[in-house]
Amino acid sequence: MTTNMKELTQPSTLRLLRPKEAAEMLAISPRKLWELTNCGRIPCLRIDRSVRYDPVDLRAWIQRAKRTTLRTEPGRTTPRLD
Repeated sequence: MTTNMKELTQPSTLRLLRPKEAAEMLAISPRKLWELTNCGRIPCLRIDRSVRYDPVDLRAWIQRAKRTTLRTEPGRTTPRLD
């Protein structure tokens, strides 16, 4: 299912995304999304045993990540965004 970002953020069509949809929106694997979710680095909503993602929150998270200064942690070879 391919959904346009603009469509997702329109008030009349706003809905929560399942993990697979959120991973597609972020162009990352579902496994990476789960890692980010479990360590609290990405916003999510837990409903009983289900996890959902608000596309508006994900877009804001992306914007914050863009503004964050890239820094490399000791022992890491890639920069970390958070």
